[in-house]
This record gives sequence, structure tokens and C-alpha cells, in this order.
Amino acid sequence: MKKIIVIMTLLVTTLTFAQNKNAKATIEVDGVCGMCKERIEKAAIRTKGVKSAVWSIDTHELKLIFDERKTDLKTISKKVASVGHDTKEVKATEEQYNTVHPCCRYRDEDVKDDHKPKAEKH
Repeated sequence: MKKIIVIMTLLVTTLTFAQNKNAKATIEVDGVCGMCKERIEKAAIRTKGVKSAVWSIDTHELKLIFDERKTDLKTISKKVASVGHDTKEVKATEEQYNTVHPCCRYRDEDVKDDHKPKAEKH
């Protein structure tokens, strides 16, 4: 009986250590401007377990540091989508998307063109 308890304790301990409290990951999030940046980062950082969230307007990458014991990428993606921004894993509903400011409507080609540098515009 003692052997079983020792083995179970070792398994639980191993599983606990397998989860990283400072996991780093990058997810792609759609957006076009500084208002999007603020909204995306705020949604991510308000997810329990997220320690750092920095989104790049140019690359659309959301760089994260989070505690895997408290959250995961799917949960973070859902939180970001809930404020109207698509991720590769979770797409915002039309209702969620429609809550973003008109200048942030990244699904609209005209809006995307408006946010490009003048040299890149069609």
C-alpha cells in the first residue's frame, strides 16, 4: 500500500512541475491601430494567470507570459475574441466584432487600407 501512495505522490508531483508558471507564447490577433492594441492587451492581461501581454500593430503578434497552472492559450484567445478581435484559434462573433470602434474594423478592407503607411496604399 505504501508503494502505491509513493508512486501516486511522485506522479502528481511530476504533473505539477510540468506546468510552467512563466510560460511564454505568441498568438496572432487581428487588429489595425493603437486602440486595438490597448483593447487586446487589456483583455489578455485581465485573464487570470496572464502576467504580460504585448501586441504589435505591425506583426499582429500578441506576446504572452502566463501561468499554465491558471490559464491556457484557448482561454486567452476566447477573452481576446470577447472584445471583438479574431485569433487563429477563436474568431469573434459578429456581435463581439461590432462592439469595436469603426476605425478598428479590421475585417473591412477600406479600414485596413486607411491604416497602411502612405507608401503602401493602393
